[in-house]
Amino acid sequence: MNSRSNMKLTSRLLFRLLPMQIFLALTGSINAIVSGLFATNFVGTDAMTAVGLYGPINMFVYAISTMLVGGATILCGKYMGRDEDDKVQNVFSLGNLLGVCIAAFFITIFLIAGFFDLTGVMTGDAAVRALFNRYIIGQAVGILPIFLGNQLAAFLSIENKASRTTVASFVFLAVNVSLNFLFVAKLHMEAFGLALAASIGAWAFFLVQVVYFFSPQSELRLFSRNVRWDETLQIVKIGIPGAASYGYQTLRGLIVNELLLVYVGNEGVSAFTASDSLLRLAWAVPGGMMAVSRMLISISIGEEDKQTLTDVMRNMFRRFLPLMSAISLAIILSSKFLTMMYYRDPSDPVYMMTVWGFRILPLCMPLSIICMHFTVYAQASGKQILVHLLSVFDGVISVAGFTALLIPRMGMNSVYIANVLNGVVTTVIVGLYPIIKTGKIPRNMEELMVIPEGFGVSEDQRMDITVRSIEDVVSVAKEVQDFCSGRGIDRKRSYYAGLFLEEMAGNVVMHGFSKDSRDHSVDIRVVRKDEDVILRIKDDCVPFDPAERRNMTDPEDITKNIGIRMIYKLTDRTEYKNMLGLNVLTVRI
Repeated sequence: MNSRSNMKLTSRLLFRLLPMQIFLALTGSINAIVSGLFATNFVGTDAMTAVGLYGPINMFVYAISTMLVGGATILCGKYMGRDEDDKVQNVFSLGNLLGVCIAAFFITIFLIAGFFDLTGVMTGDAAVRALFNRYIIGQAVGILPIFLGNQLAAFLSIENKASRTTVASFVFLAVNVSLNFLFVAKLHMEAFGLALAASIGAWAFFLVQVVYFFSPQSELRLFSRNVRWDETLQIVKIGIPGAASYGYQTLRGLIVNELLLVYVGNEGVSAFTASDSLLRLAWAVPGGMMAVSRMLISISIGEEDKQTLTDVMRNMFRRFLPLMSAISLAIILSSKFLTMMYYRDPSDPVYMMTVWGFRILPLCMPLSIICMHFTVYAQASGKQILVHLLSVFDGVISVAGFTALLIPRMGMNSVYIANVLNGVVTTVIVGLYPIIKTGKIPRNMEELMVIPEGFGVSEDQRMDITVRSIEDVVSVAKEVQDFCSGRGIDRKRSYYAGLFLEEMAGNVVMHGFSKDSRDHSVDIRVVRKDEDVILRIKDDCVPFDPAERRNMTDPEDITKNIGIRMIYKLTDRTEYKNMLGLNVLTVRI
């Protein structure tokens, strides 16, 4: 398989998974969007300020959730790449249990702070604080489903059931909007109604997803009986660097809110909250891009698949970046229309403050995609210095620093400009890291990513073949046998390797290609590693487990399925998985 073919398969897979992940990322933002719209239209500016003050706290909650989801999915991706199913189940169950425990802690804190008016540190305005207290009480109801719902969504994608998350996202949106209309517009429950509607929506999102994990179709169980807690530290260790960005953004939000209150006033917080909350619709796109890339990156690292690993990054630069640039331009051109959704009086100072938010903030979105992808890659590959550099600059130093520097002279627009300058700084860090690490300017993607030389196997110990038609199948056996023989593999294993791969490729072409009208390919990889021959066949057709055919024979054709039967007789190390919509069969002989 040449690099161009692998790039095409990787790109097709990423874009097929992308809509589902955008819906998932969008679900986490709907709370602020819907709350903001109902706050400004049915409650008032003070309510919008209360929603804005909750933003950094919400970011911190998502930081902890991201730590669990990121740590669990990256660790599971590596285990899946190594075919260690028992460890996948343990990490999934452990992540869910940790989510329950941490959610209980947040719920307790929110309820105590809200009922006993312990939120004076957030604002000195008595009217805003009263609204804020009721708002966090309502938010407490939805903390548990947020933690569990985000985790389930990530693993549904791994089990190729992301469509259930899409349904859950639509249900969440419908419930949230309907209950906001009932609680806020009709029953006048104000800030408590805003939060309660979102919390009940989060429960609906969780319940739609959790049903699958109690069904026979699921390979994973929500909670296993004998959970090994020893991997808790591993989940946290892997997850913290990625979640650190959200933690830093929590601090950033607190600093920026304080600067706005001092230099601009409540209108500044309201304007920033309005533009930022609606832009979360657009932020769902880079969030979804990051999520699908994280899955492939973690699995590729587990498989030591350098080609797919670099193709994910190439896809980000060549496809994701231009797409996000087009979306950003559309937002900028629609700035006044978007502002009218919140504020309809052009003479009100908060109106133009919001307009400029929609004109400037989108400029940072394309650059953020670069930062997100390199943060995820660094997180999965153990490049902790790069993770923390990107996280601390993106989270606090750049935005808060530039805002503090510019706000005395530029006022409200300083916050928006600081976000764009932040994107420039993080992109520069991505470019400088390999130069500092290796002492030379990167000439290709591998060097930009600083992939270790020992990662995977050398090119001469690996062969890739792409099969697009039945005519291509004919030559597979000979090519594989020649490759194995040329690397000192004995004649028997060389013959069986070629026979097996020809049989499997033929099955996929005949039975998989004809199931739909899409273009398909079978990607074959043969690797000589130490004394073993590792065979991997990958396709994006309908799920097909060869284990179901190994005992099937035809009296009229004794050679039918002979490749499959032979390979199962020769080895016990035959693993099939359907990961992210791909059939992946790995055999070691």
